[in-house]
Amino acid sequence: MHSDQHAGLWLKTAAWGGLVFLHFPIVIIALYAFNTEESAFSFPPKGFTLHWFSVAFGRADVLESIGLSLKIASLATAIAMVLGTLAAAAMYRRSFFGKDSITLMLILPIALPGIITGLALLQAFQAMDIQPGILTIVIGHATFCVVIVYNNVVARFRRTSGSLIEASMDLGADGWQTFRYIVLPNLGSAMLAGGMLAFALSFDELIVTTFTAGHEKPLPIWLLNQLTRPRDVPVTNVVALMVMLATMVPVFLAYLLTRGGDDVAGSGK
Repeated sequence: MHSDQHAGLWLKTAAWGGLVFLHFPIVIIALYAFNTEESAFSFPPKGFTLHWFSVAFGRADVLESIGLSLKIASLATAIAMVLGTLAAAAMYRRSFFGKDSITLMLILPIALPGIITGLALLQAFQAMDIQPGILTIVIGHATFCVVIVYNNVVARFRRTSGSLIEASMDLGADGWQTFRYIVLPNLGSAMLAGGMLAFALSFDELIVTTFTAGHEKPLPIWLLNQLTRPRDVPVTNVVALMVMLATMVPVFLAYLLTRGGDDVAGSGK
């Protein structure tokens, strides 16, 4: 009993230590977002102010970058939800030659390093004589956002009993009615959770955006450029805090939608 308690204490200590290690930099950014001008570069902070929030949201470049990132993330998420759901519907029930290879190609963009994906997309766009811009960013983000939606939806499909669809058809429902009253209600939360995660991933994606943005400056690139401007550090911290909150909210909501084990999200068995 003593050894079990000792092991439990050790594991708890290691777990809390890992959490502190991961989140300490985030806490520092949050503290500096409220830091006074006089102590902007000192630690620990010597004052508390909301001045930098008004400065940040009064700058046109910040608002333009935020608006552009929201637009890109929304478009990429919409494309991913359509393609990811259709791919999941096509793959989950049918067995055919090459299915495993197609599945691998579907999930490959999320597994590849971002720099490889970005470089490959840039060369593909150049080969097709497509100039980098909003369109190329959206396409680049959609390539890995599709994977997020696909994984969520195909897991739900695997837990949707085929007998429900068969019963609906036997009772006289046509394809649209079966989809509307049987399939869609079962997929709704999985699609929404996948869309939220895809939006969060797209909103703060930097590496693929760097290769596909051209002259556009969405929020991640704006933040990267701010590193060369030390006097704007307080404003940068405020925007970084807003980005963290903007990505944490959809992730948390997706967690709430998909928690509950096999009945909701599926365990992949």
